[in-house]
Amino acid sequence: MKDERPFTVEDPARLKALAHPMRRLMLRHLNRHGPATSTTLGELLGAKTGTTSYHLRQLEKYGFIEEIPERSTGRERWWRRVEAARDIRLPTPGQLPPEDRPVLAEYHRMGMEEDRELFERFPEAYDRDPEWVKGSRGFGRMTKAEFDAFFEAYIALLMKYSHPAEDAPPDARPLHIRLFALPADEA
Repeated sequence: MKDERPFTVEDPARLKALAHPMRRLMLRHLNRHGPATSTTLGELLGAKTGTTSYHLRQLEKYGFIEEIPERSTGRERWWRRVEAARDIRLPTPGQLPPEDRPVLAEYHRMGMEEDRELFERFPEAYDRDPEWVKGSRGFGRMTKAEFDAFFEAYIALLMKYSHPAEDAPPDARPLHIRLFALPADEA
């Protein structure tokens, strides 16, 4: 049975490891395409193998990826995203010491930049492949407890229907799926 617990990033060092731009790109590649080597990632990202190896070791150190021993041979090491790290939960600013809050802010800034790029691609993607492009804009009124339950149900639904790249059925496609919510009664 899969580990259903969220992967909580409580340690500031773990958050810093996750917030690095190259590591974000590596994790994104492993999510989309499945296992890869340092050499493969280096070629794709325009980086030297030593650089990608270092960043992969950092991701492994903090539990985001793991080596695939049965696939690794000699100097060629294969890496995959840790299944438990599919539902990553970040601390709130108040849970971090003041000196670590800028790292959280930068992580969110980079994520929103990536999301803006996706939103800008949406109309063209919809024209090209409407059966695989869906959008929803909603409005709700919830208590804090209901909102928390809604979020947990959304994550559970996402995990229920998502497959790691190496276990996906042949007709499965990688999809960008985003949910963000913010209060509508603030200026």
